Amino acid sequence: MRTGSIPVDSLAGGFDLQSTLESGQSYLWWRPDGAAYTTDGAHGGGAWYATVADGDVFRVRQRDGLLEWESTTDADARLRELLRLDDDLDAIAAAAPDDDVIREAYAAYPGMRIVDDPFFPCLVSFICSAQMRVERIFGMQESLREAYGERVTFDGETYHAYPTPDALADATEDELRGLGLGYRAPYVTATAELVASGELTESDVRGLDYEAAREAATGFVGVGDKVADCVLLFSLGYLDAVPLDTWIQTAISEYFPGCDRGTYAETSRAIRERLGPNAGYTQTYVFHYLRNREG
Repeated sequence: MRTGSIPVDSLAGGFDLQSTLESGQSYLWWRPDGAAYTTDGAHGGGAWYATVADGDVFRVRQRDGLLEWESTTDADARLRELLRLDDDLDAIAAAAPDDDVIREAYAAYPGMRIVDDPFFPCLVSFICSAQMRVERIFGMQESLREAYGERVTFDGETYHAYPTPDALADATEDELRGLGLGYRAPYVTATAELVASGELTESDVRGLDYEAAREAATGFVGVGDKVADCVLLFSLGYLDAVPLDTWIQTAISEYFPGCDRGTYAETSRAIRERLGPNAGYTQTYVFHYLRNREG
């Protein structure tokens, strides 16, 4: 087992592990204590969070001014990628529009960062997220890992990597329905088949101009504009992507009514322009702030 730590005060704008991983961005990290989305301690109260990426286990916690980690590998560089620790949050916040709700959101969750999840797991997890409560979405991902993911032993415990496209392409619809995926089951198998066959992959999306990338991502089965925006923002580094979910639609209605243009594409353009540079960061702060404010 390898261990290490990253001083939080060395990161521009600081870091808040709990808000980063419990703000609806990722269903690939979990709290082994089972208390995700149920507690409101500072930075997670020192609780561990875990994930498996690239075949390696990563466990992280935040306490005493440090982001501490345990891993099967030297995790410093990979964690900087997965948690976008090199983003300059001070500059991002300073560049956001000077609206009350935006300033309140940034002030409420200092140190919250956008995640950079691996592409295929992120894609499948957001296909599974439609019309589902957070607990069910996490439960689906756990079931998929345990049923189809490679086992990784770490510190005497067994972890499961996320299933590969080949593994999910070979799964039957009935098997996935048995894991609780419901009507999403055929979407997952069809999308996995696209990726496994090479017909449509991450490389066909990454690097395109934003709107072209969103259009390309909707080629995966079960992926509409909103899920595509989630994948672009939380996996592919498109920090101007703004997923128009219920909370952001509410924010538009209450705070930015002029941005409602009737269609997803036109409303997306308007709200991205209104939220300014790194609009995806600002929408994530507003999303998390409004959702928690409403309880």
